Amino acid sequence: MKPRTVLLIVSAAAALLSGCNGSDKKAPQAAKPRLAVEVLAVSASSLVEVIEVTGSLEPKFRADVKTQIPGLVKEVYVTEWVRVHKGQQLARIDMAETEALVKRGEASVELSRAAMAQAQVAVTKSERELARLQKLKESGLATRQSLDDAGSEREAAEARLEAAKAQIRASQEELRQARARLTKGMVLAPLDGVVAQRSVNVGDLAGDAATAAPIFRIVDNRLLNLTVTVPSQATARVKVGQPLEFTVDSLPSTTFRGTVMYLNPELNSADRSLKVIAEVRNTADKLKSGLFAKGRIVTGSRDKVLQIPRSVLTSWDSVGGTGRLFVLEGDTVRARQVVTGLLNGDHVEVASGLKPGERVVSRGGFNLRDGDKVSVIGAVKQP
Repeated sequence: MKPRTVLLIVSAAAALLSGCNGSDKKAPQAAKPRLAVEVLAVSASSLVEVIEVTGSLEPKFRADVKTQIPGLVKEVYVTEWVRVHKGQQLARIDMAETEALVKRGEASVELSRAAMAQAQVAVTKSERELARLQKLKESGLATRQSLDDAGSEREAAEARLEAAKAQIRASQEELRQARARLTKGMVLAPLDGVVAQRSVNVGDLAGDAATAAPIFRIVDNRLLNLTVTVPSQATARVKVGQPLEFTVDSLPSTTFRGTVMYLNPELNSADRSLKVIAEVRNTADKLKSGLFAKGRIVTGSRDKVLQIPRSVLTSWDSVGGTGRLFVLEGDTVRARQVVTGLLNGDHVEVASGLKPGERVVSRGGFNLRDGDKVSVIGAVKQP
């Protein structure tokens, strides 16, 4: 083949290739693929207004038992974890010296009573003598002096009788004090409950109540206090008498209930939270003091409220009460700002910006932009 012919063929091929490249530049770009999403049809439902709280359980009634007087522990009658009743004997302090004082006091009372009996006899005798002399005086057989002496003797006998009565009262008071001190040697349960701690054995030297450590701790778990803290923005919604529902880690499938009984009159200065105490009846004895509880205070309820899962919101300002989500219009999604209200578990109240019946993107919304075309692969019913 001649060189000129080869050149023409190469030029034609180059022109053909150049035309093809030009046509490629003018070809339209490929359309953006549609994202697959799930949607949720919004509907109105009842809203139970709650305040999420956490706290710990403590017995409403418990007592740290100490001895009233120091002394050697002579007997211990109970062990740990046994149920006791109010007034039941727990331990006894050696009170040998006080027992001797009681016996001496009893003897002193008996001696005083004997002295009073003698004084009473003397009074009776002096009264008879005075009466006899008065009759003799009327007959002229007794002098005025003897009559006066008999009267004085009667007054003296009556004074000795009064002194004997006073001595009895003094002896009885000493005996009462000795017996009272003796009873202090007996350690009694101040309330019904269970012995949660025993810190004493026979032979231990117990101190007095002012300085010594407790020797018993008695806990009554039949009535518990659940102490929780409420955030400052929710303090106005808490009232005495409201129910409090909660669970504990040891029984996660069981819901327990209590009643708000006490509100602290002042807020915590550190975080402005409010301390609230709810009373819980533990008749089944399933709860123990010291358990951590997680629950909610029910403050009220409303009907026909729009609620959506929290996961529907692509962004949410819980403090400012605004959120952003995608609403499906045909096959196009539109970004929309909504005003949010209370948080109810995993659902958020929508106060405005959304209507019942509208469909919102429930899954797949994080990669969306306003105006994107989507393919709906599933629809979720409003719970």
